[in-house]
Amino acid sequence: MMSWFHDLNPVWQALVASLGMWGTTSLGAALVVFTKKSTQKLLDACLGMASGIMIAASFWSMLAPAVEVSARMYGPAWKWMPPVLGFLLGAVVLRLIDRLLPHLHPDLFAAEGPKTSWHRSTLLVLAITLHNFPEGLAVGIAFGSAANLLGAERAAQVGSAIALAIGMALQDFPEGTAVALPLRREGFSRRRAFCYGMLSGIVEPLAAIAGAWMVVAFTSLLPYGQGFAAGAMIFIVVEELIPEAQRHGHVDLATMGAILGFALMMALDVGLG
Repeated sequence: MMSWFHDLNPVWQALVASLGMWGTTSLGAALVVFTKKSTQKLLDACLGMASGIMIAASFWSMLAPAVEVSARMYGPAWKWMPPVLGFLLGAVVLRLIDRLLPHLHPDLFAAEGPKTSWHRSTLLVLAITLHNFPEGLAVGIAFGSAANLLGAERAAQVGSAIALAIGMALQDFPEGTAVALPLRREGFSRRRAFCYGMLSGIVEPLAAIAGAWMVVAFTSLLPYGQGFAAGAMIFIVVEELIPEAQRHGHVDLATMGAILGFALMMALDVGLG
C-alpha cells in the first residue's frame, strides 16, 4: 500500500512527510475555530509529551544512527567525533538564534531576544517557528540518510524516518494550538488566529527539504547533520519546552507527559525501523 512512497526520491519523501507534519500543526491551530480556551493542565501535559518525543527522537533517530555511520566512515576509535561535533554545533546555532531572533512564548508575557517594534503576534509565530525548524531538519536528514542504502537496510531506514515524522506530527498538534489560542484571547479573529497558527509550521517542509538534500548531495556530512539535528532539538527541549511545561506548577503532569512521549517515540522508532 505504501510502495509508491518507498519508491520516491528521499527529498520527495521528506517533503511529503513534512507536509503531513505541517498538516497536524494546522489541525491544532483549527481548534481556535471552536473555542478561545484550553485548560492549562492539558497544554502543559502536551508540552511535556512533546519534550519526551524530541528527546527520544534525538537519540533513537539521530545520535544512534550517527554513531553507526561514523564507525563505518572513521573506524571504531573515532566514531564518537562527528556526532559529538554536530550535536554541539546544533546547540550553539540554536542558542545564537535564540539570542538574535526576537520571539515571544505562548504565555504572551515577555519577549526574548533583542528589543523590537514587531507585533506580539509576529514574535509568537517566530517562537514556534524556532521550535519547528530542527524538527523538519531531523525528518529530512532521516529520509536523506536512506539514499545510499539498499534492500532491507533502506526499508528499515525509511521506516525509522516515517516513525520520526509520525512522532513529530503528534507533538506539532499542541504547537499549532499554542499559537492560535493565545492570539484569539488577545482579540484576533478566528480566521486570523488560525492563519498565524498554520503559518508557524511552514518552516518544517522547507527545513526537511534542506536536510534531505544536504545528506543526499554530501554523504560525508550525514553523521554531522544527524548530530546537529539532535543538538538543536535537545536545546529546544531544555531551553523552552520543559520550563514552559512546568511554569504553571503542573510539574508531575508535565513529567508524566514527557515519560509517555519518550516511550511512544521509542516504540515507533523500534517498531517501524
